[in-house]
Amino acid sequence: MIDQRVRPRVQWLLDPIGGSLAHMGVTPQFMTLFGLTITVGGAVLIGLGYLRIGAAVALLGALLDGLDGSVARAGGSVTPRGAFLDAASDRIGEIAVFAGLAVARAGNRRELLLIVLAIGGATLVPYLRAKAEAVGLNGKAGFMGRAERVILFSVGLILGFIEPMLWVMVAATWFTAGQRFFDTYHAIEP
Repeated sequence: MIDQRVRPRVQWLLDPIGGSLAHMGVTPQFMTLFGLTITVGGAVLIGLGYLRIGAAVALLGALLDGLDGSVARAGGSVTPRGAFLDAASDRIGEIAVFAGLAVARAGNRRELLLIVLAIGGATLVPYLRAKAEAVGLNGKAGFMGRAERVILFSVGLILGFIEPMLWVMVAATWFTAGQRFFDTYHAIEP
């Protein structure tokens, strides 16, 4: 939802940054991997119990990763290979932050269950989009895309609302996955 509605409105800001980075010789692959490295660093901090700072660092990593497309467009290097690397990097980053939270909250069985369900929903949502796109459909139904998940996760940890954030994450990701499944299933010719 944010990618579809907000990103086009802030592209005027992102494109010059991407252009400057591309002009300096920064590649989109570097931005993707640099953002992932920062995100994983945030995940380690979360796992060590520094939830607020770890969430802020992971959010910074996601923001940096979000510049890879602007760098690619500015440098004329938009490729399927880059999109594949970006998608894989996004999943690795999400798994890392949830794993960090699982380590930090290992003593709370209910939260661990919610983390498992949240990560399942968070990985199922882009998987269903990819499967829909593989058969020529849009696959973007629902309101819980990656940007929304990153923001919800980060805000939940920064504000200390971990369990409420997890309940919302589980409900919203699984609802979005269900919506994507049913929209795609019904749109595929029998």
